[in-house]
Amino acid sequence: MFREMRRKKQLLPREAAEKVLKDGTAGVLAVLGDGDYPYAVPVNYVYEDGKIYFHCAKAGHKLDAVRKHEKVSFCVVAQEQVVPEKFTTLFRSAIAFGKASEVEGQAEKLRAVRLLNRKYAPGLDEAGERAIRQEWDALCVVRIEIEHLTGKEAKELADRRNKKA
Repeated sequence: MFREMRRKKQLLPREAAEKVLKDGTAGVLAVLGDGDYPYAVPVNYVYEDGKIYFHCAKAGHKLDAVRKHEKVSFCVVAQEQVVPEKFTTLFRSAIAFGKASEVEGQAEKLRAVRLLNRKYAPGLDEAGERAIRQEWDALCVVRIEIEHLTGKEAKELADRRNKKA
């Protein structure tokens, strides 16, 4: 169902692709938007156990698209260094394909929001709990259950990695 990567030498091992997801701070969610136009939007997120979580308002383009069509992709770029003299970019990225849905259970929603708080506001657990309580009713959490994950890196980085192995 999912295409194989054409440039196999640039393929990251699964663990490295997961590390890109774990360590990233922003990802781009791609959905089938209004009028069947692709809609890609950057979001803050957290990755845990094969799932990506992000929060959003209870109404809007992202959520409308997810409700209409659950299949999404999610891209994170972990490294990017332009090398003008070589006409290339040294990059490392991951792309996940999966099914997105609103988190319905209160316990899972709370756990996801707490994970987001720990990732983006470390050490501010008490203030985070207050913010969570204050925004709870207006908050929607979306979960992407990953079905396929690939990671890719620039040929130069892949060559360095392969020489070390």
